[in-house]
Amino acid sequence: MEKKLSEMSLEELWKLFPIYLTEHQPYWKEWYTDEESFLKNRVPKIERISHMGSTAINSIYAKPIIDILVEISKDYCLFDYKEVIVKSGYTCMSETSDRLSFNKGYTEEGFAERVFHLHLRYIGDNDELYFRDYLIEHANIAIEYERMKLKLWKKYEFNRDDYTNSKTDFIQKYTEKAKLEYGDRY
Repeated sequence: MEKKLSEMSLEELWKLFPIYLTEHQPYWKEWYTDEESFLKNRVPKIERISHMGSTAINSIYAKPIIDILVEISKDYCLFDYKEVIVKSGYTCMSETSDRLSFNKGYTEEGFAERVFHLHLRYIGDNDELYFRDYLIEHANIAIEYERMKLKLWKKYEFNRDDYTNSKTDFIQKYTEKAKLEYGDRY
């Protein structure tokens, strides 16, 4: 009998779900749009829902995982949303007082065809949108980011935390530049 995902160690999960990058795929936008509609029909009182992460940037390699940011008003409790999102096929992966993260498309056999990460936050907790737009509007920085990701891919193929942590300084640097350039866009 195979182990359930919840019974696997982090190392087993990283082996089953390695870092994998691919050229941008035009159907990622459709996947996002389909999931956005799905969520809007199930999750109440969404202030804003956004496609973020590298799959939202047409020009660079990305993990084929659609990152979705769902922002709600500070008048509501994030934890009141957890059950409806889980009933919509997501698994809650982490939670803090002001952020919940969910996955969809992870199976005991590996990735499903469509994989999603949903980030539930209060309105305004959205630095990723600044970074996304900066890369879309500054192709040279997007290429630099892609090169870094391709270099890190094989080094950290089975260590998602180190892969993510190795990108942090770059992301923070250009998020700050974006905030200066865009002001209160979001």
